[in-house]
Amino acid sequence: MNDKTERTDVVIVGAGFTGLSAALELKQAGIDFVLLEARDRVGGRVEAVRNELGELIDSGGQFLCVDMPEVMALAKAHGKTLVETYVDGEFITHPSLTPARAERTYHASMAIRERMNSTDPDDPAIAGLTVAAWLEQQHDTADTKAAFRSLVEGLWCLAADKVPLWYLIDNDRRITNEVFELQYFLRETMQSLAEDLAGELGDRLRLNEAATRIEHGSQGVRIATTAGAVEAREVLIALPPATAAKLEFSPALPDALANALTVWESGAVIKMLVRYGKPFWRERGLSGMVMWRDLPGLFVCDGSKDSDHAAVIVFVGGPLAQRWHALGDAALQAEVTARLVDAFGPAANDVLDLSARDWTNDRWSGGAYSDLIVDVTARDAERTILAGAPPLHFASSELSPSFPGYVEGAIVAGRIAAGKAIADFQSAIATNASGS
Repeated sequence: MNDKTERTDVVIVGAGFTGLSAALELKQAGIDFVLLEARDRVGGRVEAVRNELGELIDSGGQFLCVDMPEVMALAKAHGKTLVETYVDGEFITHPSLTPARAERTYHASMAIRERMNSTDPDDPAIAGLTVAAWLEQQHDTADTKAAFRSLVEGLWCLAADKVPLWYLIDNDRRITNEVFELQYFLRETMQSLAEDLAGELGDRLRLNEAATRIEHGSQGVRIATTAGAVEAREVLIALPPATAAKLEFSPALPDALANALTVWESGAVIKMLVRYGKPFWRERGLSGMVMWRDLPGLFVCDGSKDSDHAAVIVFVGGPLAQRWHALGDAALQAEVTARLVDAFGPAANDVLDLSARDWTNDRWSGGAYSDLIVDVTARDAERTILAGAPPLHFASSELSPSFPGYVEGAIVAGRIAAGKAIADFQSAIATNASGS
């Protein structure tokens, strides 16, 4: 580390969509800031890579829908092209069900979700229950319960027996889209939108500069980094809770705040784009969507950009991702291809390219779309983290009042956190002015 010390008003740690959104709000308010990012890119859990065909593809967060107003507005403002996800045709379930039974099972699993969300998270009758324990008490068919469990472990990426029921209810109530959440993706990739936002920040953004230690007190903060140090009035830690918990703080965080950060766990997800010469499933009247009831957390949808870019996207979440994480690249590709052949037939063997991004245990973002609370007693964890310990403030998609775990939620969380920082800054300026 060198001895360079920089001074600014606010330091933001983490340049995912939360940190980027907060930074842009501070810029608009005329407040000086530095945005630190450990990676060599912005975006956090959003990422783009080139596959073996030379195509730029989303390897992280990708989808959006019209019910997500903030990300939709940003995509429009930055001239992005919406690609509508292909959903026409039959939905496949595995093991196989007739189309009529598959549709009934899907709607019945959604009915379980609605029943869950109609439960008061403060109801004493569910205190201490995990999602799995509650599901066992329901009087639905085995197929329906399996479909619901696959939904939970695929979307939230943790085993259903780890997630407190009250937490999932509270979390899911904030996911308010009425249209299909995989409605659109961006032809230019979601990562390109993050890069566009970063481009407005100039040299206030510092890539490859990880925060290693945060010293804090009534006079402000000093953030030690891999490139030096930054001193500021306040720091906004725009990281997932489980990642923020790994930072070194001096003095140590207040016990309640430290404990609130440690009750979260990152899930596991592996995302794959499988390229084909043509969308052969459409010729058979299939939508490209497949859900495995016998492998909870495994889901496939059409990811074709156009007729010249035929693809399916494979999502592996939760315990299944943990198991397949241990397979190694070759075995993972063989496993996935075999499952696609089971679902779509021999044509699924004709793979042009299979690109896999294993987010499990990712160094900087934990491993899935979102961290989840795994302590059934941690009812105040979110409120405690949001309160922070000024001059320390925390924000992340997980803590958003809308769409936690999504890009939409990250944008909202960043703007809210920036608003608090701006108010604190302006209050301090006013206090100093009146004192003089």
